[in-house]
Amino acid sequence: MDKIQIYSIIGSLLFLLFILRLIKRHKLKEEYSILWLFVVSAFLLLSIFRYVLERFADLVGIYYAPAALLLFLLIGVVAILIHYSVIISKLSGQNKILIQEIALLKQKISELERGEKNE
Repeated sequence: MDKIQIYSIIGSLLFLLFILRLIKRHKLKEEYSILWLFVVSAFLLLSIFRYVLERFADLVGIYYAPAALLLFLLIGVVAILIHYSVIISKLSGQNKILIQEIALLKQKISELERGEKNE
């Protein structure tokens, strides 16, 4: 086992523990943590089973196999960013609808208050 492989395994385990700790403290919801856990698990498995990583690196044309770990990390982060962008877009649409409904309710309340004052 090379030093870089040991560092990759240790880093992956520390990152896994960090994600699990965030989930336990309710700082990261379970529904959003699944993608993080998948990326960390894939990173850990590729760190442990270096021959899979080396075959992938040869297939893609990367000469230094541990550098392929960075490619996997980058792909994972991009996937997570896209996932969060979809969630933010959905929440933005829901916020717009809520704001419109609140404005309509405020208008109705104002009309009712004016109607009571006139009576």
